[in-house]
Amino acid sequence: MNAAVLDHVVKAKDSPRSLSKLTEQQLRAMPESDYMSDVQLAFFRTKLEILRAEVLAHAQQTVDELREEVTVFADPADRATVEEEHNLEQRTREHGRKLLKMVAQALARIDSGDYGWCEETGDPIGIARLLARPATSLTVEAQQRREVRERMFGA
Repeated sequence: MNAAVLDHVVKAKDSPRSLSKLTEQQLRAMPESDYMSDVQLAFFRTKLEILRAEVLAHAQQTVDELREEVTVFADPADRATVEEEHNLEQRTREHGRKLLKMVAQALARIDSGDYGWCEETGDPIGIARLLARPATSLTVEAQQRREVRERMFGA
């Protein structure tokens, strides 16, 4: 463990608030034996809470924008354009709802001690994947298998 990471870990043990101050670079530099340690879990908890706040803020912004657009259009093409934009916003909001659910599930996995481990195989998901998709519950390989099954069987 390099000196900066070790210093951070020592400080983190003294102050629970500093657990989430770990940088991505420090996180990547930690040895495999530290996988899903308290420091790493605190980092991902903070990352997930920020993601949740961003999704909620975007959802509120979308609602506000949709409320403002109560214009009546005489031209059917203009009306169709606005309806298509509303449909796109609805799909975006649905994606946001799904993401919020995944974030809540990830936070629950942190609380239960299961975060960072594949729900299908039990293997470590990996720091790089969790940094890219902190709410994921599957390794890349398990996700690929799931996507193949969904394409083949629609399940």
